[in-house]
Amino acid sequence: MTTLPTTALGSAGPVVGIQGLGCMGMSEFYGPTDTAEALATLDAALELGVTLFDTADVYGSGHNEELIGPFVRANRDRVVLATKFAIERRADDPAYRGVRNDPAYIRTAVEASLRRLGVETIDVYYMHRRDPRVPLAESVGAMAELVQAGKVRHLGLSEVTGDELREAHAVHPIAALQSEWSVFSRDVEHTAVPAAAELGVAFVPYSPLGRGFLTGAFTAAEQLSEGDYRRSHPQFSGANAERNAQLVAPIQKIAAERGVSAAQVALAWVHQRAEVHGLTVVPIPGTRKRSRLAENTAAATLKLTATELVELEPVAGQVTGDRYADMTFTSAGRE
Repeated sequence: MTTLPTTALGSAGPVVGIQGLGCMGMSEFYGPTDTAEALATLDAALELGVTLFDTADVYGSGHNEELIGPFVRANRDRVVLATKFAIERRADDPAYRGVRNDPAYIRTAVEASLRRLGVETIDVYYMHRRDPRVPLAESVGAMAELVQAGKVRHLGLSEVTGDELREAHAVHPIAALQSEWSVFSRDVEHTAVPAAAELGVAFVPYSPLGRGFLTGAFTAAEQLSEGDYRRSHPQFSGANAERNAQLVAPIQKIAAERGVSAAQVALAWVHQRAEVHGLTVVPIPGTRKRSRLAENTAAATLKLTATELVELEPVAGQVTGDRYADMTFTSAGRE
């Protein structure tokens, strides 16, 4: 059993395994979950050298933080805990999603997350989405106060542009930028990735497997269970899905030639962005199964050849459909 190599999360951030674990699907969004298997996956991840565990207050409306809390507390000296604020939900309206970055909300959100997790300090606290109506300096200033108060160790941002990252970093050092990045989704390379490299900010790609699409887990939204939020994604619906499914072919070809899985090829591509762009890259593929976890972590040390990288280069440019039905709160939506 191979233990993952480690790296620093940003120039002054914590040391973590070079691949983390996204915990979102253990609570919501991707259909039914086997809770016992999900919890066993957390323990298995730690044994493989995964130390960065990623959650958010919005996942299951707090359920995900409560779910992983006992695991975090039992392994507090080994776990680097990341959670997020900003996406607001309402109990009386399950479909509601709002975005709040105001300081009062941030102070309330962190206390709620600490309580659900049962810890005194969050290692990396992310602003999950940016609300342009609130000055960034106000939001990051409030987050910086949490560091001074000992409630948070390091700050992160998600789905911000390069200019927004620079502006935030000038207020308080940002350890990590988390945004979608995969063979299918490369809009972050326009401004966010260069800014992160320039500032010494680590990049934490979420959905590096295209929410399962790149692995062949499904080829169209209609195959997913009712309530699976991927059914609302334009890339996975109708003619878009039909066209995009064909774009997975180069990944599958390389996987067959190398005797590895499509997931491992897709993850290896993301890991090698570190060399291409000169920055730390720590992807956080999400899984609820130990078998998938072992497969994913093995990809961290898989190196694609120059020829294979050339084969994968044009894929993202041929993808049809946006990655969200509403791109307003993504970095691409503000560039």
